Amino acid sequence: MSLLVVGLSHRTAPVGVLERAALTGEVPTRLLHDAAATATVAEAALVNTCNRIELYADVDKFHAGVAELSLLLAHHSGVDLEELTSHLYVHYEDRAVHHLFSVACGLDSMVVGEGQILGQLRDALARAQDEHTAGRGLNELFQQALRVGKRAHSETGIDRAGQSLVTFGLEQVAARTGDVAGRRVLVVGAGSMSSLAAATLVRAGVSDLLIANRTPERAERLVANLGGTGRTLDFAKVPQALADVDLVVSCTGAAGVVITAEDAAAAVAARTADGPLAFLDLAMPRDVHHDVHELPGALLVDIESLSHAHAATPGTGDVDAVTGIVADEVAAFGAAQRAARIAPTVVALRSMASDVVSSELTRLEARLPDLDERARAEIGQTVRRVVDKLLHAPTVRVKQLAAEPGGASYADALRELFDLDPAAVHAVSGTPAASPGAGPSALGGAAG
Repeated sequence: MSLLVVGLSHRTAPVGVLERAALTGEVPTRLLHDAAATATVAEAALVNTCNRIELYADVDKFHAGVAELSLLLAHHSGVDLEELTSHLYVHYEDRAVHHLFSVACGLDSMVVGEGQILGQLRDALARAQDEHTAGRGLNELFQQALRVGKRAHSETGIDRAGQSLVTFGLEQVAARTGDVAGRRVLVVGAGSMSSLAAATLVRAGVSDLLIANRTPERAERLVANLGGTGRTLDFAKVPQALADVDLVVSCTGAAGVVITAEDAAAAVAARTADGPLAFLDLAMPRDVHHDVHELPGALLVDIESLSHAHAATPGTGDVDAVTGIVADEVAAFGAAQRAARIAPTVVALRSMASDVVSSELTRLEARLPDLDERARAEIGQTVRRVVDKLLHAPTVRVKQLAAEPGGASYADALRELFDLDPAAVHAVSGTPAASPGAGPSALGGAAG
């Protein structure tokens, strides 16, 4: 597998660009299918969260793959290619694996170490499997990434730095308005982020919890999952309900603004409670209009302000430990992949040697028809032992060498030295022959 990742995230793009590039509805599925259908892509998976959009692909040509995936991201996001390109990053082969493992461990998250990304990666793999765009290569890669992420959380204290975006957001609100315990809260949306927010708020001891969702059944299901804590609200009544709560947490996945500046201003004017009306907007694109930041009597904490707040928080020593785990796991994964690539060549070599032995024994039997059965069996066994001993050391050694960086050349050398039929090698591996000039000549795994 020649892994390529092309994407943008909160690290490379301002929130405004991420907001315009957000993929909603059926767009992620269409993008996934279009990526898998391109001539250079054998497999594809899409990681699509509130602060990152990344296409992972098994490609046979680096430069063509970058161009095609970039064009698809621009087309499906609606952001002009020239503008989008300045915010894209590209990773290839081991650097792409390193990036994914870092993402799985939460090292690349807005809130470093947060564990919610593991569920998002699991969802990305499930979507690619359901849409039949992920094959053996991406399945193995993502499964290993999930294992690495779990290892990082179990072997280090990265969780101490890794509160969820929900927890971090609520902490930012509480720092300016006081503890949420005893407050009246409205949660808009009933997806995974909203569900996490609702559960966190219940544990924090809010006095009254309202859940509003465009699909009432999902809101009712969320209330049931919370043990009946809270009650549902008709989605159309959200603007009127704003004045009766202290905090609004919104994450709907809608394509446009759900709470306008006018809605917020009317609610602030109608409030009788002390303190500001707080909004925690975890959606991308935004649910709450950006102008609410300037509204007296209101507090808006959104993805953009969370990004600035977290940039100012100190890191922990656990980050270094997780970075070491990622480096070790990338090296082990790369060695295993390189060793696996030479296996079909070794199998083809041994198969050719077996054919040669059989052919020569048949020739011997024709020349010495009177040879007794015992002698014939002894000769056959001796010839096979000689061939096995001659092949043992070089095949074991070539597997060891192939596991090292640049080891693919040893498979080429083995095929050349023994004049192995390429078709026989690829028949063993079950894959077509690779196209020449597949990798980057000078970039070697470029990063944006």
